[in-house]
Amino acid sequence: MENNKKQIAILGSTGSIGTQALQVIEEHSDLYEAYVLTANNQVDLLIEQARRFMPNAVVIANEAHYEQLQTALSDLPIKVYAGADALCQVVQESAIDVVLTAMVGFSGLRPTVSAIKAGNPIALANKETLVVAGEIINDLAMKYRVPILPVDSEHSAIFQCVVGEPSSIEKIILTASGGPFRNYTVEQLAHVTKEQALKHPNWDMGAKITIDSASLMNKGFEVIEAKWLFGVEADKIQVVVHPQSVVHSAVQFADGAVKAQLGVPDMRVPIQYAFSYPYRLQSSFDRLDLFATGALTFEEPDLKRFRNLALAYEALQRGGNAACVLNAANEIVNRAFLEDRIGFLQMSDVIEKVMQTATFLPRPTLDDYFQSDIEARRMASELI
Repeated sequence: MENNKKQIAILGSTGSIGTQALQVIEEHSDLYEAYVLTANNQVDLLIEQARRFMPNAVVIANEAHYEQLQTALSDLPIKVYAGADALCQVVQESAIDVVLTAMVGFSGLRPTVSAIKAGNPIALANKETLVVAGEIINDLAMKYRVPILPVDSEHSAIFQCVVGEPSSIEKIILTASGGPFRNYTVEQLAHVTKEQALKHPNWDMGAKITIDSASLMNKGFEVIEAKWLFGVEADKIQVVVHPQSVVHSAVQFADGAVKAQLGVPDMRVPIQYAFSYPYRLQSSFDRLDLFATGALTFEEPDLKRFRNLALAYEALQRGGNAACVLNAANEIVNRAFLEDRIGFLQMSDVIEKVMQTATFLPRPTLDDYFQSDIEARRMASELI
């Protein structure tokens, strides 16, 4: 009997996006199947997921966990691989219908490139891929005729607003919750702890992205991502702080009309839409209740208190490898903050210094990005 279910490869199945994607697959098990599941370190959860979803293959990026994974799944017909190269190989399988890139950070770039070259459609949740190498990814996607469907709630919202619109975008209105420190003074920001930063008011996410949201670097990345996804220049992307996180983003068109996408903060909605596009599926997720929501408010972001957003715009304006440097430095300071080795405000200081001193390449190749990433990480580590 032929299997007509969509085969989904999830890169980063043990993370926040990956686990919610599996909930979507479970809810629509008549339509979707997990074909590949991968994790970096969380081997116990990967084993549990593999036994439950019976994928064709699993990959653990950290080779130290290979034996444990292989032993735990030895009674099942599941292929078990380990290492970064295996990630790149496993996404090339022709049976795959969608590759959900939900890995965190720069490590998502190589497997995404591999999947595109194999002609497999991408559901993109790894924003660093487009931040670092947006131009190359776009060129490859065109060359191999591969669709890239956004999974970030904001980019999914923008995508949903432009679907079926023949006219061009005049302005993108990218909403931001403002994070837990929206109303803090610079003095207060100097003393915030990682525990405070990890308490996001509206979204439940992994540690890296939660810190990026608190520092507004995440929003900076989303501005860069929006440029590559929707072909809109930086000056047409406006960040609006919207603490309620009900309007997920909006688009203004040539006639001045603005379309917005609204909903409860639930990542399963954009994940499901990326899987089912152009169709919408029935779901059991919570519905938006406008009466319970009450007032929606909007304010300008403060670039003096949250310098990361300004640095992201600067990287976008400079082009070349500037955003790659920005991302690499940010990955280092983000981890340092989580390990209590650096203060909240120092994160921007380090990123700014690295951006000023790292080698600038106006037209980088893919290899240049890997070199640039290594250099910027080293510089950031030394500064810390």
